[in-house]
Amino acid sequence: MDRNRPVLVYLLLTASVFVVYLNALSGTFQFDDYNMIVANASVHTWGAWLEKTMRGGIRPLLNLTYTMNWVSGSGVFGFHLLNVFIHATATLLVYALCRRFTSSCRQELLAPDHARAASLLAALLFAVHPLQTEAVTYITGRSSSLMAMLFLASLLAYLHGVETKARQWQFVISPLLFIAAVAAKEVAVFLPFALLFWELCANRTAWKTLLLRQAVHWVLMLILVAVILSQPRYATLFMYSLEIRSFHDNLFSQLNGFSYLVSRLFMPGSLNIDPDIRVASEMDLRMYLTLIVCAAAVFAAFLKRHSRPWLMFALLWFAVAVFPGSALIPRADVVNERHMYLANFGIFLCAGIETVRLGDFVPLGNIHKQAILAVIICSLGVFTVMRNFDYKNEIALWESSARLSPGKSRVFNNLGCAYELAGLKPQATAAYSRSAALNSDNPVALKNLARSRSKILVNHQ
Repeated sequence: MDRNRPVLVYLLLTASVFVVYLNALSGTFQFDDYNMIVANASVHTWGAWLEKTMRGGIRPLLNLTYTMNWVSGSGVFGFHLLNVFIHATATLLVYALCRRFTSSCRQELLAPDHARAASLLAALLFAVHPLQTEAVTYITGRSSSLMAMLFLASLLAYLHGVETKARQWQFVISPLLFIAAVAAKEVAVFLPFALLFWELCANRTAWKTLLLRQAVHWVLMLILVAVILSQPRYATLFMYSLEIRSFHDNLFSQLNGFSYLVSRLFMPGSLNIDPDIRVASEMDLRMYLTLIVCAAAVFAAFLKRHSRPWLMFALLWFAVAVFPGSALIPRADVVNERHMYLANFGIFLCAGIETVRLGDFVPLGNIHKQAILAVIICSLGVFTVMRNFDYKNEIALWESSARLSPGKSRVFNNLGCAYELAGLKPQATAAYSRSAALNSDNPVALKNLARSRSKILVNHQ
């Protein structure tokens, strides 16, 4: 397919995205959608968006897309449709980048036919894996998918410029896409590290050449960091983050967070919008095991950096995509599943290559091997469709979260709100009561419980 009619590959990938996310188009606003979109007047008109942006509003490009959806009159359907289009575009970019990476590998490491197959498999995994749903089906998750799309586009433009010696792609279009990615989500400011790791792992370029090729991006990174730090809003958020937990505790907690995120790759039926990840101030046995596994993975990737360069690339890409946004600055939530959206590119590239290489040792015909892979892809797609149903309304989403986070107070408070808005007062009171019991210092849950009980009393009297 790739060799004879490449357009069929792009049609297959696009169709795969829309098939598995078709039922996401009927979803509703959820959780942060209300604060960021529904109750946020600054994204309801072009004038309000411009005024907020001129006063130093953060993530202007992301908010611009919200404004575009809001003023279009297409309702929540329009928000979901744009999210799916963004994911479809990101998937095509993933495929194009995978083709470039695999083509750069020496033929004795990866034959041309294997390179094509690995690229298609990696892109299909990116398209249909249910771990992507929080960045696609959850509207506010657009911050991750939009940033990732622009991040990948900037990388691809840079590589195209290097390969064709087209300076406008390397020194103009790629930097402009870099700025756009940062305007969608600040963590994209680390894109030059991704360029560096790609060149070191895929192209094995000399350092002097790298400095000349990437000078614009590194200078631009320093400028963007200075701009971000100069914004009062970012300074306020930074000071708030420091009050959440210490840098020491946050680093320890990230071991639990990272192990949770990676485990979701193999547990597609256990996705959770509000996972109960333990905040740690000291190491325990599980965290030591996680640290040992991480160290072993890094050591193995280093030893195989010449014979399997994609292993080192996957680890370095994960570090760029996940570590800065979670470990450097403490967040209210240790991690969220949408943080894996961009990181999955490196992981799925590695999975695609290793799977195709492994196929040489499986005593089956090509048709049988392809059938097995098709079953795996379709099964992941089914899990994605099922996860999308959890986003059909707030009750379904928070009931799903309550099953997976039975000890988290916030989950039951949000479930109580969902019940209350639906007019299910007894269920709301029970959920608020559970929330207060789990955390007696949760003022929101206590306030909601008191109000809910008083309403029931009045109705009963």
